[in-house]
Amino acid sequence: MKSNWTIDKNSTGVLSVTVDAEEWQKAQKKAFNKLKSGLTLKGFRKGQIPDAVAKKTIGSQHIQEAAIDEIANDALQAGIKEFDLDLVSRPILTVSKLGDDEAVLDFTCTVSPEVTLGDYSSIRIEKPEVSVSEEEVDAEVKHLQDRYADWVLREEGEPAQIGDQVTIDFVGEKDGIPFEGGAGNDYPLVLGSNTFIPGFEDQLVGIKSGEEKDIEVTFPVDYQAPDLAGQAVIFKVKAHDIKYKELPEINNELVKNLKRDGVETVEQYKEQARNALEEHKTKEADEKFTNEVLAAVVEQSSVEIPQVMIDQEVNKMYQQFEQRMQSSGFTAKQFLEATHQSEQDIKDQMKEEAAKRVKTTLVLEAIANNEHIEIPKEKIDEEYKLMSDMYQMPVEQIKAIIVPENIEYDLKQQQALDLLKKTAQSE
Repeated sequence: MKSNWTIDKNSTGVLSVTVDAEEWQKAQKKAFNKLKSGLTLKGFRKGQIPDAVAKKTIGSQHIQEAAIDEIANDALQAGIKEFDLDLVSRPILTVSKLGDDEAVLDFTCTVSPEVTLGDYSSIRIEKPEVSVSEEEVDAEVKHLQDRYADWVLREEGEPAQIGDQVTIDFVGEKDGIPFEGGAGNDYPLVLGSNTFIPGFEDQLVGIKSGEEKDIEVTFPVDYQAPDLAGQAVIFKVKAHDIKYKELPEINNELVKNLKRDGVETVEQYKEQARNALEEHKTKEADEKFTNEVLAAVVEQSSVEIPQVMIDQEVNKMYQQFEQRMQSSGFTAKQFLEATHQSEQDIKDQMKEEAAKRVKTTLVLEAIANNEHIEIPKEKIDEEYKLMSDMYQMPVEQIKAIIVPENIEYDLKQQQALDLLKKTAQSE
């Protein structure tokens, strides 16, 4: 086979493969034998039809079309190998020449684009220092108090205050007509929690049990229901029970309620809280530093991303969105109906982020190649073992799901990122 690769624009080109006479004849013979084996003709036993009769019945065009199916993948792989192409989507096949002695197959291919890297070794980013204040530790102790607090009923006639829980019935009306989703009964609302739209909870401060009140508010302009966005409405509210939060005393007995190993005193709880906060802040700082390094490296790099790669990333992001919805107890369809959006609306919103993700991946891949990063087989085996322990699955079963090339690719990306982070912190 002879191949010719012509790149056009946006990393799309045509791989033209000429199948020579010998290979083309073999492909046609193989295709003919398959077609003949399934052929039935009156007066002949199945499998005993003479070749000449079978060929006349099947027709040369049908045989050649079947031969294309036989030879197409081999032709494609030969061209990919010859020009070392990295395809990013399924190619489109057209046949530019078809005869008894020769076939020319044209594959329209989109390949991974060329990345022009900047001087990434010159990038310097300061990693933020991590510290935990006494106020932050005290806030964790306050959370512990809140966890074991009791709601105590206020005396009759005592007005509600910020922080109180008020049980309410409410009906929302626009132009005097109740609107969908705007009503509720016996709803426990904590004033100051910002659960309802801005202004709603503030107007309940001072209300008393049994009292009724009209609350005037305006929905935010970006509210999810278009017919209510930016609209002024009235909520007719009736208050029932009003409760205040009674906090427990901070002592060792309170801490023991947690039943945590090694935590039996207030000081031990504070130390554990401090360590947890420091770990959380360290992780946040590292994520912030990583994102800033990546943003700087990507910014100084240039690449023309094929649309198909962005579309593929959008589809992957949408699948992740569907999974998040399911884990929250909803379906994507329910979310779309509630927000008056279509699947395409959501995907359109994802395109900008998808393009950023694709560019970041391509830049890291280019850096890994530029730095000649190689992953030894032992490291890939270690990753399989870690995954086996994590998911409690045999290594061979994981290998059947995730091929070594994917593990190698991910490790190269990670090592490229580690290199960038190390360089960015150097003096």
